[in-house]
Amino acid sequence: MPVKGNQFKANNFKPENQPRQPSPKAEREKQPRQKPETRRDYRLMNSQMIKIAGLFSLLVSVYFLVAFTSYLFTWKDDQSYVSRTNGGWSNLFKTTQELMENGVKNPVVENWLGKLGALLSNQFIYEWFGVASFLFVLIFFVIGYRLLFKVSLLAIGKTLAYSLFFIVFISVSLGFLHAFVADTPNYLEGNFGFWSNRLLTAQVGQTGVAGILVFAALTILVIAYNIDFKLPKLKEKELETEPAIAGGDDIAEEGEEEIQVPLEWSGGRANKIKGNPDDTVKPEPAKQQPLVQNPIFHEPVVLTPDAGNEGHEPEFEDEIPLTMGVTRPTPVLNIEKSDGEKAQSLVDQFGKYDHTLELSSYKFPPLDLLENYGSNKINVNSDELAANKNKIVETLNHYNIEIDKIKATIGPTVTLYEIIPAPGVRISKIKNLEDDIALSLAALGIRIIAPMPGKGTIGIEVPNQSPDMVSMRSVLSTEKFQNTTMDLPIALGKTISNEVFIADLAKMPHLLVAGATGQGKSVGINAILVSLLYKKHPAELKFVLVDPKKVELTLFRKIERHFLAKLPDEADAIITDTKKVVNTLNSLCIEMDQRYDLLKDAQVRNLKEYNEKFVHRKISNPEKHRYLPFIVLVIDEFADLMMTAGKEVEMPIARIAQLARAVGIHLVIATQRPSVNIITGTIKANFPSRLAFRVLSKIDSRTILDTGGADQLIGRGDMLLSTGSDLIRLQCAFVDTHEVERISDFIGNQRGYPSAMLLPEYVGDGETSSAKDFDPDDRDPMFEEAARLIVMHQQGSTSLIQRKLKLGYNRSGRIIDQLEAAGIVGPFEGSKAREVLYADEYSLEKHLEALQKQSNS
Repeated sequence: MPVKGNQFKANNFKPENQPRQPSPKAEREKQPRQKPETRRDYRLMNSQMIKIAGLFSLLVSVYFLVAFTSYLFTWKDDQSYVSRTNGGWSNLFKTTQELMENGVKNPVVENWLGKLGALLSNQFIYEWFGVASFLFVLIFFVIGYRLLFKVSLLAIGKTLAYSLFFIVFISVSLGFLHAFVADTPNYLEGNFGFWSNRLLTAQVGQTGVAGILVFAALTILVIAYNIDFKLPKLKEKELETEPAIAGGDDIAEEGEEEIQVPLEWSGGRANKIKGNPDDTVKPEPAKQQPLVQNPIFHEPVVLTPDAGNEGHEPEFEDEIPLTMGVTRPTPVLNIEKSDGEKAQSLVDQFGKYDHTLELSSYKFPPLDLLENYGSNKINVNSDELAANKNKIVETLNHYNIEIDKIKATIGPTVTLYEIIPAPGVRISKIKNLEDDIALSLAALGIRIIAPMPGKGTIGIEVPNQSPDMVSMRSVLSTEKFQNTTMDLPIALGKTISNEVFIADLAKMPHLLVAGATGQGKSVGINAILVSLLYKKHPAELKFVLVDPKKVELTLFRKIERHFLAKLPDEADAIITDTKKVVNTLNSLCIEMDQRYDLLKDAQVRNLKEYNEKFVHRKISNPEKHRYLPFIVLVIDEFADLMMTAGKEVEMPIARIAQLARAVGIHLVIATQRPSVNIITGTIKANFPSRLAFRVLSKIDSRTILDTGGADQLIGRGDMLLSTGSDLIRLQCAFVDTHEVERISDFIGNQRGYPSAMLLPEYVGDGETSSAKDFDPDDRDPMFEEAARLIVMHQQGSTSLIQRKLKLGYNRSGRIIDQLEAAGIVGPFEGSKAREVLYADEYSLEKHLEALQKQSNS
């Protein structure tokens, strides 16, 4: 049974302690993940093309082999057909009658592969390289085998290089040898070999040609085998005395005077013989001596007869003592594997950690759950465009403003007219005519962008008379969204140039959404949530939903066991009570601090690096770590929270906005008017990305975007996105309530986790833990085992009990409270683990015995 509330623990790092589970790959094969029908796998297409090319290359090699082999037996019969004088390749498509008229004696080809086989064989063997052309069979076979079966028989580069060399070398060599026999080309060397030999002979003669061929052969041997050419050293005379003293030369160098010293062997020593130096003495064969253990170095030692004579003095002055031979075995170094090698060995043994294993059968919602609103076509006709252009030009001419050029870019709800004013015209003069142009066009929502960022033009945005609705399905079905590699992609809608706009919430890193009532804020929030649901697995993403209005986000209650996170012992995952919001925000701060501790221990800087290291099993102590999903906190009507909770909400929101980006916690806050008393300067500074729907005044627009423009929007999803430097006008993708309900039902009806992800426990000011209320006689059956576990690890953590004893979070929390009541652990200390009050198991057992006696009495 999976562990409640902490389904991301690294419990598969030690598979020897639990039953073997089916591999992630096998699970995925049983339950394949559905992909949208519009998605195309270009890698698969490329793989198919490579296999087709490999198969074709193998067939060509077989075709050449059969055709060339047949040519060796049928070339005389087919000579009249393939001859250039009779037409050559032009005979391929001629009839028998035409062939006979051209002088072909035998129009019936004898080659085993017909006309094409005869012509190809003649071209390669007779016209080109002779029998060396058989190497082309090897070339095509090696290439085809590599492409089709992904197995390299020979290195393709070397095969090509050596084959091309030997084609030329064999052809010219056979031509050189054949020149001594005949004076006409032959199929052995081909025309290339024959005429190349003739050309070289005319330049350097036959001897020179032979030298060139020998040089080429030796060169390829040196390149292939790195052959060394050495001359043997010459001896002046044989040594008369065979036994050589260690360190001497066997052969005297030329010019050196050789001195012979006759030796005798006695007791393992080599001594000079007194007497005639010309006499030679053969040494007696040495007997094999036993091996003993060296007591100092623990190595086997060969003992000679005099090896034990300590303090032995040489009998003669020139006596040469022999040293005792020590046979030292090759040392075996016990080198500890590096962390990278350990991680790789774990991956090789168990595979990468699969965070989706517990919900491996999860299926992403299909696009069929969404409806396709609108026509997805441009509805602005040429007459409307021409009329608007003329009115803009006429209005500007009334104020003596001349323009050189005007062009239109048509969007779903707005058309952008870009004008290039004549030289000398001031931009501010055009900017001040905003209301006059709106009056002449009889349209609302006229916005002048002077100048256009990155362009030398002035933009005038004019609403279309028949705006087109942008459906969520039309945005999510595009390749841009399907193939995106963003961490948290959100499909916001389409730009004024009718292009799909997708942003990465992980890089924003927080989003402030504002706008007047009824202008599309709730639809925008739903679009953000639906985008993430279509792209992320439940193991990769969790939502914390705060809905003071109690009706906007209730549609997502059905996905509680898949995508939602909540406080322990809370009945509803969607938070509506202000007091619970404060506790949830503080709990997220605890979660943030805990995640930073994990990142510090893993020596990484952000969530992406941490999860990648965790998946590849590169963390040294995996039992203390877990896979970390992204957490997105969505707050609707933030102004209501600020009015009721005030500073209690501001402090944790500011902390999360400032610090939580690196650990994967992101904020989406929606409000009607983010005034200074609602969004303070500290909070606003950490929201560089702001999404503004239509507001009612320029002051409100400047409050949201720090610039005007939001007051000139036309409503119904028309919005401006500020990313700090750019201001982009978008038409928000529309997703209706029943579409969100269908998506929630599809996800909620699938197998989920036992409960929502449980956030860390938070006890607010003035609140006390209920640990003291527990009766000693009503302790959990696992109480004593949990106490021993806590003392052994010296870590008073609920997650430790949950992980080691395989209990749910709620039961583990009750056991921790009972341990506190029993005086085994200290009180709750926020993000830190509770203090363990007993240092060893002996003192713990004494305390447990005392508790037992107290209970019995």
